[in-house]
Amino acid sequence: MVSMHLRAATAVDSNLRFEYLPNGLKVVVREIHTAPLVSVWCWYRVGSGDELPGHTGVSHWVEHMNFKGTVNIPREQMKGIVERFGGMWNGYTWIDQTTYLETAGRAALDRMLFLEAERMAYGLYEPGDCESERTVIISELQGGENDPDQLLDTEVMATAFRAHPYQHPTIGWLEDLRAMTRDDLVSHYRRFYIPNNATLVVVGDVNADDVLRGAEAHFASIPEGVAPERIRVCEPPQLGERRVLIEREGTTGYVKVVFHAPAANDPDFFAMLVLDAILTGAKGVNLWSSFRVAPPQRRARLYTALVERGLASSVSGAIMPTAQPYVYTLSFTAIDGIPLEDVEAAALQEIERVREAGVEPADVDRARHQLRARLVFDNDSVTNVAHQLGYFETIAGPDYLPLLQQRIDAVTAEQVWDVARRRLGPCTRTVGWFKPVGAPRQGLDEMSANPART
Repeated sequence: MVSMHLRAATAVDSNLRFEYLPNGLKVVVREIHTAPLVSVWCWYRVGSGDELPGHTGVSHWVEHMNFKGTVNIPREQMKGIVERFGGMWNGYTWIDQTTYLETAGRAALDRMLFLEAERMAYGLYEPGDCESERTVIISELQGGENDPDQLLDTEVMATAFRAHPYQHPTIGWLEDLRAMTRDDLVSHYRRFYIPNNATLVVVGDVNADDVLRGAEAHFASIPEGVAPERIRVCEPPQLGERRVLIEREGTTGYVKVVFHAPAANDPDFFAMLVLDAILTGAKGVNLWSSFRVAPPQRRARLYTALVERGLASSVSGAIMPTAQPYVYTLSFTAIDGIPLEDVEAAALQEIERVREAGVEPADVDRARHQLRARLVFDNDSVTNVAHQLGYFETIAGPDYLPLLQQRIDAVTAEQVWDVARRRLGPCTRTVGWFKPVGAPRQGLDEMSANPART
């Protein structure tokens, strides 16, 4: 007998079920019978936004460790559980969440549920694996520091925030990674990897009752834990423009302009999505896949002002739904020989045009149509549907996703103008430059005499 308690259901989609196990695990099932596939995602409400100084990067490191074997699954057999069914598996950590996924033929459902239950409660954290993964993650961090665009992004974020843990890179700071211990990892794992801090999402060619019975069989024996106390930090208002300059050897210059942005549940968020579509082209809101396809930019304001004028080779914007207020990032890659001052000036001039004169209703209509198309792409597979259900459940609750398109469609030109005036002003922005200082010189003596500057 499946002893579950029905807590919520949606009237929007009759194929969608939300239920809870007695231990607090939320189970979300959506039946899609277009192909014999099933995607399983297990989401945890923990990310780098839950980390204190000294322990930055612990959520990402724990994610890595949960691919290293469990009490009942030897490390070398974990990947084979999914691959023998022709499937794929992966996971990621960001500021509000950590998640794991498998997509395979429907016959693999029971094994995928077994794998996620093992990952939730029975991770091994062998000392040797912890140490080897420390080396892997530090190497990953240092590789990112060799990417000028990524390095600039990290430094700008650390400057845009003064108090909120969103300022920390998800991978962590180097000295924290060097200092953390296995006990730190296990403590984090035990604190956050509990059923009442998780959501299990299953989408595909399944019967919802069968999924719920399978979830009961695999997860019900895992005890409910003490709900983690969340970090509650309100970022103080920014009182003036902040700037970051990185000068290093390189060949390409980059400019980033970052503004504080609303959380997903703030009414301003939907107007900001439309504003970004007008400025840089419409993107979806799927962290997993939206940025893999270039946005339509032919009529985007910043693309026209910088790329078509030969100042920048690329322009991009990013505003992502988050549990607490985050940032809106504009990124520009300078054309070789173009001063960064010119790139920044052209970008800020176009932003001020929008703040002073607003946007046309036709611009808003086009942006809404483009966003509608991108939201369709965000749900073009069982994997993406499962991602969207779990992502928004984790950061905003079950009622958010079904109403997302409706809220975007309701945005007006006046709302876009209002949010641009209030949120894209000089006092709320952080500007970052990566300024290349020349190609590496030959010879050890010359290299040591001209160290990189940050």
